[in-house]
Amino acid sequence: MAKDKTPLLLIAAGGTGGHMFPAQALAEAMVRRGWRVKLSTDARGARYAGGFPHVVTIEQVSSATFARGGVLAKLTTPFKIFGGILSAILRNVSDRPTVVVGFGGYPTIPALASATFLGLPRAIHEQNGIMGRVNRVFAKRVNRFACGTWPTDVPEGVQADYTGNPVRGSVLERAGAAYIAPGDYPMSILVIGGSQGARILSDMVPEAMARLPENQRANLRVAHQARAEDLDRVNKAYQQAGIDAEVAPFFNDVPRRLSECQLVISRAGASSIADITVIGRPAILIPYAAAAGDHQVANAKGLAKAGGAITIPESKLDPDTLRDQIALVLDNPDGALQMALAAVSYGVPDATERLVALVQDLAGQNT
Repeated sequence: MAKDKTPLLLIAAGGTGGHMFPAQALAEAMVRRGWRVKLSTDARGARYAGGFPHVVTIEQVSSATFARGGVLAKLTTPFKIFGGILSAILRNVSDRPTVVVGFGGYPTIPALASATFLGLPRAIHEQNGIMGRVNRVFAKRVNRFACGTWPTDVPEGVQADYTGNPVRGSVLERAGAAYIAPGDYPMSILVIGGSQGARILSDMVPEAMARLPENQRANLRVAHQARAEDLDRVNKAYQQAGIDAEVAPFFNDVPRRLSECQLVISRAGASSIADITVIGRPAILIPYAAAAGDHQVANAKGLAKAGGAITIPESKLDPDTLRDQIALVLDNPDGALQMALAAVSYGVPDATERLVALVQDLAGQNT
């Protein structure tokens, strides 16, 4: 049987939406260009792979992190990683990927290590302003280094290509959607805090909105992403405040909700900021204080400096402070419109195309 000569892209991504969403965007684009695409991830990452094109082959690899588990788990971690690397080398000797791209997270170690060992063309895409541990280890061992947030703290001697963070097709469809500024009519607020919501947002946002003037509360329509264990109390808080709210652990239609909202309150994850800026909406960002290397603070800086977002550190977050910032946006339609315009001007809607060009360049194609 003749070997398939169609170029093969091996994408490696860890098990969070922050890694998987930009990986999905690249996969969609390369499939459209006739490439074969494989995704290398772990069992956790495979749960996020439902949105990838059905023709993408998903390979679950053996990997592990020293950051989780007890003493026994930490002792077995090196063996799991080494086993995953050996398995990846054997697969890649057979498959011979044209290009390998890692998006961060421990599950990318086998693919990047095997690509380095075999001398395959390889790249990293770092989504955050502060590099993750795995990407930092491989930064000097890849042919190209792309970053989604500018500036990104990279090791000395590493040349970074600013591509922006790729967004999914469902976000691009609403890029630069017309913004309806706040006013004396129904207004939508979207509250998102990661794939399963953020507890601090569930603690603070309903209480902050309850402290808004009654006439303003009557106009609010809130969609709030909260953890399953917080749903009842968050629902009850909105009901007691007389606010129309939809509370759920996950929204499948975030791009639509973003395009229809007057304000988004969010963590400062790189993918969330990419979605907010490509569509162009005023944001209140509350960076996750425990994020590795404080990378969410770094993520938020550029958008806040551009005038598209208000940033509140967790250490300064309380219901009154948050209420004041919500009111600042809702009471100032002209200012809210300027924030929306600043956000969309900061966005990089062609981030996927920039990353595609990098991959094609590595593959030796004429871009």
